[in-house]
Amino acid sequence: MIISPCISICKNDPVTGYCYGCARNSEEKIVWKDEKTTDEWKINNLKEIETRMNGWQLESFKESYNHKKNNGISLYKKKLNEQK
Repeated sequence: MIISPCISICKNDPVTGYCYGCARNSEEKIVWKDEKTTDEWKINNLKEIETRMNGWQLESFKESYNHKKNNGISLYKKKLNEQK
């Protein structure tokens, strides 16, 4: 199973339409939720969205996504839970 690239920073850039957190567009988010979507498509999409990012955004995404894959929660959600 491929973990969704959502890192809980869900705001879309008004110009590009890409999410500031995961760099997906609205259509890609829908495809990720479809149970018929293949792991191959998801792997290719992960590669594609990483090409849309650079610098601190890419590094922040990688760090949070790896944390989510290893711990089941994004760094953003982890910090929110710690503040409660």
